[in-house]
Amino acid sequence: MGDFVQKFGRTEAGIATVEGQVSGARAAMLSKERDKAQADFEAKKQSIIDNGANSLAHIDDKFAGSVTNAESVIAKETVGLVTAEEFRKIREKATRKDSVGSLGDGEEEKKVESAAAVKKKKKKKKMMMATLSFAGGDDEDEDGDGESAPLPKKKKSKKNPEVETSFLPDRDRELEQKREERRLKQEWVQQQEKIKDEKLSITYSYWDGSGHRRDIQCKKGNTIGEFLELVRVALSDQFREVAAGTAEDLMYVKEDIILPFDISFYDLIATKARGKSGPLFNFDVHDDLRVGAVDSRVEKDESHPGKIVERRWYERNKHIFPASRWETYDPLKTYDRYTIHGGEVNKKDS
Repeated sequence: MGDFVQKFGRTEAGIATVEGQVSGARAAMLSKERDKAQADFEAKKQSIIDNGANSLAHIDDKFAGSVTNAESVIAKETVGLVTAEEFRKIREKATRKDSVGSLGDGEEEKKVESAAAVKKKKKKKKMMMATLSFAGGDDEDEDGDGESAPLPKKKKSKKNPEVETSFLPDRDRELEQKREERRLKQEWVQQQEKIKDEKLSITYSYWDGSGHRRDIQCKKGNTIGEFLELVRVALSDQFREVAAGTAEDLMYVKEDIILPFDISFYDLIATKARGKSGPLFNFDVHDDLRVGAVDSRVEKDESHPGKIVERRWYERNKHIFPASRWETYDPLKTYDRYTIHGGEVNKKDS
């Protein structure tokens, strides 16, 4: 305020200093007017100061009308961090206080809280009664406090025992089936191994342009290569050319079919393989009395002795009968008719 007076205040000036040519009466009048203006200015300044102080003192009252009592309580009770559950409780409490604000003693609030507590207690008691055992029910009867709640009835199963359920997944049944499958598989393998170990008598003819019939014993599980090695050893005493070679130098021809080294007699028997002139699964010998073609679909036990030949002899004579009829074994090829001569062609009847 001192700066304001310093800037705008008017200093007392003598009559002699204002307008040197003005008369004394006029100078006195002007001096009075200046004094009056100065007094008015001071009064207005003091009035502004007083009004500002009053405004600052009552500024809270100007904003208090827009805030409810509940909101003010919430603002005071939730200073700092509070959980959501605590905030809900504080808000409910403040709302109840606001609704019954006219009652200063808080009796209405106590009534509301008491009603809520009673309701919660009844709900909890009902849940506990639902889980009570028969013994608990007897205790309540003895005490005589209240009525015992009825026990929940056990729901009866609505399943039909006569409905077929074997198609439904059943872990125990599946495990039992797998065990049974493994047992049957193992039993089958053992049976096949037993069959492969059985003895087999084979009549063969060593062919070098003429036949030299022999018999030999082997197992059904032996391969053609193993069989040829047994034959080579058996023929070594009589035929030097056989003794000088190996089993790979020999060939086994059965029913005009050249059998490979890796196939076994068991395979031929199990698949009932057939050749051009007879079955490949029979190894006993019958005299050949057939004339013309014979239907292979009619099972016969007649069989020709297989031929043992040197591979070199076959290469030299494969264009001459009977080597010209021989074919390499093909498990996918079928023969609808047996033939024993050189000129027949295997065809189905039209």
